[in-house]
Amino acid sequence: MKRHNILLIAALTAALCLSGCGKEDEEASTEIQDITVEAEDLPGAEEEEVSEPEEEVFVDDEEAPGEGYVRSSLTNQWVKEEVANSRPISVMMPTDTAAQPQYGIGSAGVLYEIMEEGSISRQMAIIEGWQDMEKIGNVRSVRHYYVPVGLEWDSIIVHFGGPYYADNWVTRPDVNNITGTHTGNTNVAPGSEAFFRSNDKKAPHNAYTSGEKLTSAIEKQKYDKDHRSQYWVPEHFTFTNASNPNTLEDYSDAKRAVNIDLSGVFPVTLTSLEYNEEEGVYYKTLHKNKQIDQLTGEQLTFTNVIVQMTDCKKLDDKDYQDFTMIDSGKPGYFCTKGKMIPITWTKTSDYAPTKYYDMDGKEIVLNTGKTYIAVAQSGTKPIFE
Repeated sequence: MKRHNILLIAALTAALCLSGCGKEDEEASTEIQDITVEAEDLPGAEEEEVSEPEEEVFVDDEEAPGEGYVRSSLTNQWVKEEVANSRPISVMMPTDTAAQPQYGIGSAGVLYEIMEEGSISRQMAIIEGWQDMEKIGNVRSVRHYYVPVGLEWDSIIVHFGGPYYADNWVTRPDVNNITGTHTGNTNVAPGSEAFFRSNDKKAPHNAYTSGEKLTSAIEKQKYDKDHRSQYWVPEHFTFTNASNPNTLEDYSDAKRAVNIDLSGVFPVTLTSLEYNEEEGVYYKTLHKNKQIDQLTGEQLTFTNVIVQMTDCKKLDDKDYQDFTMIDSGKPGYFCTKGKMIPITWTKTSDYAPTKYYDMDGKEIVLNTGKTYIAVAQSGTKPIFE
């Protein structure tokens, strides 16, 4: 049967902004004060008006929509070859109520959510084709265990400082980062000129960047714009196409997963996802509200959901955490098409992709589309209904 290429034009609009970390407002002060004192001098204190750029997005199809298109390593959707060859950005974004909604988070092909201090989580959005985005953020600080997550996509890490546990990571010559202020005990902030403030929130909840500003900062830092062959593994996930979806019906251990309740993993944000059978995607919520991308006004949706059970320990009396992101044979869950199967995961080195396997040891097959990955503390209990 002949398939037709479908061109969707997404009109992007604007508004709203940021927040902090820690146990909402109570826990936020420790880190915020360290990061924002030097940040007040950022340019662009006036509110920037965001226009409505048009972005071409092609729905999954058997054949490329035209010459020069290849499959995205993030989503398996058709993208222009230059987009696939270009390094994505990994943007740190908060989950606090005051930080919602955010700009550009819906463009993440893969979105990670991991716990931090104060019983609240933080997000890392892996975004390709970011160069024309006019407003990205709000942007918050990094945690050291997010760095190997960004590295496995050979991405440029975009953040706003961070605690001293990240010092040894962000100062490595192979780790390319753009940050609004110094990290921990370091005295450098590569690319700090890429950030601007808006007037809709008080610092530190109002730091943003853009594709143009990031491009300029990356050029100034002389970072490679395209994937570095010595680090990049393009065969990251294994995908199937829309004409042959993975329904998980072949698995005898598959269970219903129309509702995914992660409140036991993320007790402050109460993250959850609900499956829409007609659309074939999961809709994501934070704090029992729809999680929205302010640019589009649309709720975040994902075709695939992975819960990655991970060893974690507390580092100090400030409640800073340490997740073991390089490990082997650890348990987890894979959800798609309203079903769930148990899985295991393995990551062998900083730049090696995290691989996910079914209980027979075969790599899981994702459906074409965006993926949400919850990195959950071992011992917590996600609920699938």
